[in-house]
Amino acid sequence: MTIFVAIVGLGFLILVHELGHFTASLALGMRPRRFYVGFPPAILKTTRNGIEYGLGAIPLGGFVKIPGMHRPAPVDVDAGLSRAMHEEPALSGAAGRLRNALAAGDHDAARDSLRVLGELVDERELTPPVEASARRAIDDLNDALGPDAYWRAPTWKRVVAIAAGPAANILLALVLFTGLSMTTGVKATTTVDQVSRNSPAEAMGLRPGDRIVSIGGARVQAEDVTRVITGSEGRPLTVVVFRSGRELSLPPTSPRLMDGAFRLGFIPAAESLPLHEAAQESVVLSARVTREIGASLGRLVQGDGRDEISSPVGIVQGSSDAAKRGTDTFLYVLGLISLSIALLNLLPLLPLDGGHIVFAIAEGVRGRTVRREIYEKVSVVGLGIVLLLFFIGLTNDIGRLS
Repeated sequence: MTIFVAIVGLGFLILVHELGHFTASLALGMRPRRFYVGFPPAILKTTRNGIEYGLGAIPLGGFVKIPGMHRPAPVDVDAGLSRAMHEEPALSGAAGRLRNALAAGDHDAARDSLRVLGELVDERELTPPVEASARRAIDDLNDALGPDAYWRAPTWKRVVAIAAGPAANILLALVLFTGLSMTTGVKATTTVDQVSRNSPAEAMGLRPGDRIVSIGGARVQAEDVTRVITGSEGRPLTVVVFRSGRELSLPPTSPRLMDGAFRLGFIPAAESLPLHEAAQESVVLSARVTREIGASLGRLVQGDGRDEISSPVGIVQGSSDAAKRGTDTFLYVLGLISLSIALLNLLPLLPLDGGHIVFAIAEGVRGRTVRREIYEKVSVVGLGIVLLLFFIGLTNDIGRLS
């Protein structure tokens, strides 16, 4: 059951990530065509308002298909329609005109040629696999030539659409950390909650419910109490408390050495953090985790830190172990994983989000799109690095489980 909960939790994080891309691109006028959690083949799918929603059988991620991620090129015609042209040579004329129009950058003529090509595919008798491949290629080209294509959008819209995925995971992590800080995070007070038996505090007459006003003649706040007592190094201290509506000075008493520090032997009462303090704590925690992940990646580049990498197998196992320790621990780990997903996706590698952001900015600076061949070559390198990290993480996880 805890493994199932962990898998559902990981799927939820992927859903949040893809939902960020989906909502941003939809709001910015780049209407998505597909929205999947997991990769095809689809276990479940439905189409609403022209958008296909699906649950993939391969639970290693998810995707949102934004139309026209790349400027259409002549090579797209050959790659998508070569089998169809081999079966039906009559398609070659329209395909050639489409190829020439794309090479010349005449997108109006390309749309006309694509429409004719689609009509010919409808008329001809193609084998089902070839027909499906041809229709898929025509749909992709039609998306790339449409007014809502990603490559046509201003640079800022493209960056926002891509960055929205990691941003959604970061926001979720902050929400989880804030909620946990409000419910489980505690803020020390100057009010006494418990007094240990046979302790200096009991000897001086300190009682639960007393509010400490001053220690050793110095007025204290909650954060000062432990520091002042520990810093006394065993010298007698006079504690003034507020009790029954008046201040009361207790007899001077020496703190006792307990667990390596001088203490009086009482536990202060605690209270939940208010929203603004909990939010601050979540930001501080997120910044600390970000630094740790950055340091871990730095060690990996230097040849160390290999054992710190995990695959989805290890993530599910860790989440499952956290679920066994309770809801709070599970939600905390879920927040850490959500933050990790965001940061890793922001690495400047294609096909990760960070790589798309870098290329969008580069194209904006250059004033023209990067050639498809460059995208593909850089993507091969980036995908190789991602697969290498996955393999290292998987071997680590198998070693830990064995």
